[in-house]
Amino acid sequence: MTQFAKGTFVVSLQPLTFENQDSDQQLGRMSIDKQISGDLVATTKGQMLSAITGVKGSAGYVAVEKVIGVLAGKHGSFMLQHAGTMKRGAPSLSVTVVPDSGTGELNGIEGEFKIDIVEGAHFYEFAYRLPGN
Repeated sequence: MTQFAKGTFVVSLQPLTFENQDSDQQLGRMSIDKQISGDLVATTKGQMLSAITGVKGSAGYVAVEKVIGVLAGKHGSFMLQHAGTMKRGAPSLSVTVVPDSGTGELNGIEGEFKIDIVEGAHFYEFAYRLPGN
């Protein structure tokens, strides 16, 4: 059965060295650190790779982050995988739980993590499934 968790998060992105980078700086790498609150109380650590094009409003990124915390009273961790694009200002984003990445009481977790940014604030809705629920 699918369950839902909602809340907010604060994210810190810091630039990292991108090996073999061309001088045009179209590719980037950043660290991701989040503090998540609400129905999921957690911290994350991860990395993002990004590509910026010469067309205004067009770009892409991929990222992986490890989430460690408490979800519905269950302690553990899992990985999230991001795939996002922006085509001339139109966004598309998929953030999913990496299969078989759950640990502890979150072993077997599956799900999709939706992110909304409203006036600079970050909100999430996490549709997830746990074995036996």
